[in-house]
Amino acid sequence: MLNWTSRGPKLLLLAGITCALLTFQPASALASIGDDDSLIQLTDLLQLQQLGSVQYSPDGRFILFTVNAIMEQDDRQQPYAYRNRIWLVPADGSAPARALTSDRANASQPAWHPAGRHIAFTRSIDGRSQIMLLSLDGGEPQPITNHANGATSSLWSPDGSRLLFSSSMSMQDLLETDAFSAGPSWSTEQDGRTLASRNHGDVTPNPDGNLAEIRAWLDRNESDRNPRVLTRLNFQGETDLQPNLSFSHRYVVDVNVNRLPEEPAEATALTAGYMSWGGGSWSRDGRYVYLHSSADGETHPDRLFKSRLYRVATDGSREPELFLDVENYSIFNPVVSPDGRWVAFSQSDINDPSYAQTMISVVRTDKSDFRALSQPLDRSMSGVTWSGDSQFVYFTGNSNGGTVLYRGSVGGSSAVVQQLTGFTEGIRSFDLHGDRVAYVLTTIENPFELYTAQLAPRRNLTAMQGMRNPTRITDFNASWLEGKHISRPERGVVAVDGFEIEYWIMEPTVREAGKTYPLMLQIHGGPSAMWGPGEASMWFEFQYFAARGYGVVYSNPRGSGGYGRDFQFGNNRDWGFGPKRDVLAATDVATVLEWVDSDRLVVTGGSYAGYLTAFIIGHDHRFKAAFAQRGVYDLHTFLGEGNAWRLIPSHFGGFPWESAEIDSVLRANSPMTYVDQMRTPLLIKHGDVDLRTGVIQSEMLYKALKIREQPVEYVRYPRAAHDMSRTGEPLQRMDRILRIYEYFERYVGSER
Repeated sequence: MLNWTSRGPKLLLLAGITCALLTFQPASALASIGDDDSLIQLTDLLQLQQLGSVQYSPDGRFILFTVNAIMEQDDRQQPYAYRNRIWLVPADGSAPARALTSDRANASQPAWHPAGRHIAFTRSIDGRSQIMLLSLDGGEPQPITNHANGATSSLWSPDGSRLLFSSSMSMQDLLETDAFSAGPSWSTEQDGRTLASRNHGDVTPNPDGNLAEIRAWLDRNESDRNPRVLTRLNFQGETDLQPNLSFSHRYVVDVNVNRLPEEPAEATALTAGYMSWGGGSWSRDGRYVYLHSSADGETHPDRLFKSRLYRVATDGSREPELFLDVENYSIFNPVVSPDGRWVAFSQSDINDPSYAQTMISVVRTDKSDFRALSQPLDRSMSGVTWSGDSQFVYFTGNSNGGTVLYRGSVGGSSAVVQQLTGFTEGIRSFDLHGDRVAYVLTTIENPFELYTAQLAPRRNLTAMQGMRNPTRITDFNASWLEGKHISRPERGVVAVDGFEIEYWIMEPTVREAGKTYPLMLQIHGGPSAMWGPGEASMWFEFQYFAARGYGVVYSNPRGSGGYGRDFQFGNNRDWGFGPKRDVLAATDVATVLEWVDSDRLVVTGGSYAGYLTAFIIGHDHRFKAAFAQRGVYDLHTFLGEGNAWRLIPSHFGGFPWESAEIDSVLRANSPMTYVDQMRTPLLIKHGDVDLRTGVIQSEMLYKALKIREQPVEYVRYPRAAHDMSRTGEPLQRMDRILRIYEYFERYVGSER
């Protein structure tokens, strides 16, 4: 065993898990980085394509999937735009994939008609999403819906004669209907006024009139969003304020795919009123759909945490029937088995917010034989798909650095769950047909590509040997990655405070013997996110910096997902000190490698990791530069500024006004508390319309450091939301990466 005590806590590498040097070392005589096409270049980001929404055709001969790509456009401010298209490929890979929709408009949420010759999908028409029908025999897509509030999430009935879809209505829209003009039964939390009082009838708005006329005048201004009046708790969206509620409902429309009417048919509302509905799965006979809802008729929607399953008649003749309510659990996303005898669904403990592992459970449609199928796995699961014979439920879960495919049996007297894939790759969207599985795979070599494989026999299965003969059948990214040199992460584990912290180290893509290189500590957000070889969001960024001559170390500190409930609970009331020790422990392991220059260390991270980056430089001064992105730096003000404010009570045991202890813990865990100890040059980044963490957070940190005349810079991106680095405007994503590189080069670059 090896021990280091020179920096930070005592580090203990677990026996048998050492940080091996990378075996892939390209020749050092390669051309300069900027001219070498064999290395990842920044503009390669424009070629990166993301695949999703995999579906076998009913006969299993074809696979439908979506591709999100970046297209050029004639706009200096936004020269690139995303286009989401629907593609089709033979399941045996005998022919290349072909696009079914054009790049002129986005197309999403494809759904096979049961007969297999038509596809329903969602497209925006005149600013509203509508459901379109596309024939595989040719011709232009035709509209199925023309719903006033738009339509999304289409799902065919088993016989293909009807289509279930979703549409939302605002509070104001509902108030203007005869059926719901009296407002909801729950309190709107606006003292002294009722929603019904906003129906002014024949009253003329008049600022100089009587009280009724003044109220009519004020309400008219409010309806014009000038001003926006806030009375709800969850008033922050992702990019803008949300003063008004909206409610998601389900509708059914009759569809004859062989002869659509000139005007879309009128849809039947299955749900209505001041409650929202989610999910959607047809019963085998088509008489019902299964949905989930959190409404209880008495509580404001912003204060609801528990959802239940309902069975809803598809002829619209009856009120929704409560199907299943599990005490102390929120249950959602029901999926009916092909034989109609079972319903699979997700469930999460409402008494353990932020830490409960989401389970996959099943129950018979007669409400008997309830089973928490995935509970023994102690991982959060999602993505339920039934086998064709209704004997197995397939689902995925993040675990140990990968996204793993699992299979749970509903036969027998007890739950049996098998792990089908390993931890070094990521299974994204997937679908089944017989003993075949189609899936989007993330690997070290390629972040997104479509594969098919044969499922292993269901008995005598060796762990992680669940898929045989995997075959890649697309080359969306493989084509431009051909000939590229990449850096391969090497895994290790380090023990800190009784936790086993998994980490990965990536060498510079081109490394010369005897030369040393800067090391970049990358930290993930969440704080319950998980990184690893099977995680796609950071694939490009890690490879880019490795190609620029940086080593990269990343880890999953306590609080990360993918390691069970107790590990995730390890950051309870401790966002800063414990996780700091974990990520620095991984850094310490990396710094003893012969190619790492321990005097050229930099650190960065976004969201929670922006927080941890700032926290670290308030306590540790080994880093030559830092980049804190879209972070939270004062936990007291985050409670009011960010829409993720519930992390405060769920992670710290309550609110600051409830006890001096909670107030003290929040202050001790806030990076702003340690501004006077920050000396590391810091670049701060935030998006102008990021309401998840709130821009005031970064403004406070920047201003405090500026007042103290510390080296700090601040970059703000217009129109940018919290997820800018992953889904933001391509030009801004490119600028961000280059800005990190340029800033760090000032302090650790070879030409600084």
